Amino acid sequence: MLTVAFVMLAEVLIFVPSIARFRADYLLARLEKAQIASLALLTGTGPITPDLEAELLANAGVFNVVLRRDEVRQLVLSSPLPEPISATFDLREAGPFQLIRDAAGVLVQKRNDIIRVMGTPVQDAGLLIEITLETAPLQRAMLDYGFRILVLSLLISVVTAFLLYLAVRRLMVLPIRLVVHNMQSYADAPEDGRRIIAPRSRVAELRVAEEALQSLQTQLTALLRQKDRLAQLGGAVAKISHDLRNILTTAQLFADRIEGSADPVVARAAPKLVASISRAVSLCEATLTFGRAEEPPPQLRRLSLARLIDEVLEGEGLVDDGSIVSLVDVPSGLMIRADGEQLYRVLDNLIRNARQAIEATGRSGTIEIAGGEDDTDWWIRIGDTGPGLPPRAREHLFTAFQGGTRKGGSGLGLAIAAELVRGHGGRLDLVRSDAEGTEFAIRLPRRLNGIDAD
Repeated sequence: MLTVAFVMLAEVLIFVPSIARFRADYLLARLEKAQIASLALLTGTGPITPDLEAELLANAGVFNVVLRRDEVRQLVLSSPLPEPISATFDLREAGPFQLIRDAAGVLVQKRNDIIRVMGTPVQDAGLLIEITLETAPLQRAMLDYGFRILVLSLLISVVTAFLLYLAVRRLMVLPIRLVVHNMQSYADAPEDGRRIIAPRSRVAELRVAEEALQSLQTQLTALLRQKDRLAQLGGAVAKISHDLRNILTTAQLFADRIEGSADPVVARAAPKLVASISRAVSLCEATLTFGRAEEPPPQLRRLSLARLIDEVLEGEGLVDDGSIVSLVDVPSGLMIRADGEQLYRVLDNLIRNARQAIEATGRSGTIEIAGGEDDTDWWIRIGDTGPGLPPRAREHLFTAFQGGTRKGGSGLGLAIAAELVRGHGGRLDLVRSDAEGTEFAIRLPRRLNGIDAD
């Protein structure tokens, strides 16, 4: 329908000058016929009969013919006029806009007028030729011509619209329906990689949309598969945690017994062993309690950051002298508000990653840990002199199963650490990672809900 409307609108723009041209041609044809009829008097054979003169005028469709030759104006053919002449039109000087205006006037007039028309004789047969004629036949001819143009335009518009419909259906509608069908099919089983759309459209814009949909479906399918693996892993971890809790509970009983040993070395090590086992038992119980990939809300309390870092370093075996040196720059009196168990896990993951990165080089190295506070946050920085993170690890740094930095690593450590820090309202950021090493920064807010945590 739009195509038909637009074609008809274009035809209107064509119709106006064409109907004006038709009127001019109609009048020129009458001038030419009148000139031919007047030649009968110019042959020199003598006067013609009234019947022949009437027949010549009737064939020319005019009332009078005036021919000017050699500066002499001569009434060649004549007949009585039914009405006075109402208007005169000179086709020798008429421009396009005047022709259009005069044609519009003929179409809208309601009575039959007598008009004079002047033009130039053909074949240089004179200087001027004038005719008088009535407008009713001209109006009927123009209306008939306009009706034929209207029918032809309507036919052209219908054919054009049908062809355009077939083209749009073939190039746009059917490919869009295929995309919609693919989206519906993919929604039924998004885990099925066979249902991901394959771009095939030849229309550039639609092909871009298909490629974008393919990318979206590919990423979504990968995420769903990852979530499925995480769910399976969660079930396995729950089972392992159940059995591991029983084993650790037994170990805890033995650790309680050796805590009273007379051996001073054992007596010093026993509390640390008991604390480590208790921490592992609590982690297993938390895993069994929640049974999903969410961490419990942090239980905030005041704690010494320096003491917590010392426990982590001791647990990682970085207290004694070795190839890896730990440098700690944390004020001894710095107290922060955090969940000790969760922050321990965060620091343990970061420090363990740093140690493993240095050990992978086979050379000695340094782990630097600094802490402090400013007006809004407590901050902790952990850096190492390892080889830096590979590009893929930096791209998916805090994504489980994608941010692993070593062979066999799952990338869970950093993902867990980032989640635990977010649970405190803070953030874990990668400050730098290059050939000189890697550095992470932890920021924990000092104000909770607008209240100073101090």
